[in-house]
Amino acid sequence: MNVMFNISYGLYILTANEEKMNGCVINALSQVTSTPNRIMIAINKNNHTTAQILKTKKFNVSILNEKANFDLIKRFGFASGRATNKFEDFAGYDVAENGIPYITQGTNSYICADVVEVRDLGTHYEFLAEVVKEVSLNELPSITYAYYQANIKPKVQATQKKVVYICSICGYVYEGDTLPEDFVCPLCLHDATYFERSEI
Repeated sequence: MNVMFNISYGLYILTANEEKMNGCVINALSQVTSTPNRIMIAINKNNHTTAQILKTKKFNVSILNEKANFDLIKRFGFASGRATNKFEDFAGYDVAENGIPYITQGTNSYICADVVEVRDLGTHYEFLAEVVKEVSLNELPSITYAYYQANIKPKVQATQKKVVYICSICGYVYEGDTLPEDFVCPLCLHDATYFERSEI
């Protein structure tokens, strides 16, 4: 078993607004200091939301609760904001005072933050940010990544064995005989080298 899977993660929708509203699913967020109140997020460099935050130095984070469904996570986690408008035909959001959307559907709270420092981690950027506003929407429990895997993510139904490739970081399953060399995980955005071939 990969020991890294024993680390507890949450799931969040990170949003930005530079030319258009956009968002993505992340699992790397933590509070690093309480005075001043600062958080840290890490996000893949290839993500369109990353480019927006680098320009505006602002973002919001919506904390998913146990009522979040797969369609919500799929909307923000399985497509690129460069190619699609993730807020089109979506009513489950509002706009905060900083002009950035936050998600009201399947979340229990949101945070508005201003970037203080950016650190290059190679494949990712780490953003250290000052919390400008924090708002509770309800008391429903936040989801963990383990809860997502066990209760929200659709189970693969197979009548015969087939070849799949499983992301060793987040568990995303790619179905197909061959994994393209340039494939990027739509959930955690790691490249094809992080996938392991399996038969189910």
